[in-house]
Amino acid sequence: MSSIGDLPVKAYIGIGSNLGDKAANIKKGLDLLAGTPGVRLLRVAPYYRTAPVGYTDQDWFVNTAAEVATALPPEDLLAACLEVENRLGRVRTIRWGPRVIDLDLLLYGDRVINWPQLTVPHPRLHERAFVLVPLADLVPELTVPGRGRVDRLLAGLAPEQRETVRKIATA
Repeated sequence: MSSIGDLPVKAYIGIGSNLGDKAANIKKGLDLLAGTPGVRLLRVAPYYRTAPVGYTDQDWFVNTAAEVATALPPEDLLAACLEVENRLGRVRTIRWGPRVIDLDLLLYGDRVINWPQLTVPHPRLHERAFVLVPLADLVPELTVPGRGRVDRLLAGLAPEQRETVRKIATA
């Protein structure tokens, strides 16, 4: 795996919000993540308005994805994501329910991880347009271990699922 300066691993994080000022929540989350020692924010995909999945009796989401370079091991990067969520007031009540912020570790280099507290690639990444669309903006040829290229995974989704993801203007 190629090194990015002293940060040896490229990772991808999905970020979403559906409470309050959604875009501002994501911006705050990205700022906190970028301020984490051992993490360098490389790129952020455009923001998308997306329909809720799983628990659908809630407001729409704003979602994006971030590409980071990190010197942190995967469990520490996950802990950093959870710390960002905690600092922004995330409360977990309903599975897939409303949230001020959500950071999901989607990919960690080309690693496949199956630990009780962490599964990478994210287990539903390959079937969710709200994750694949922003990832395809960043790196369409990105390969999800065991699943294939992001652009091909996105093309394989039902058209009605892809249509639930709409790019929005951000400040």
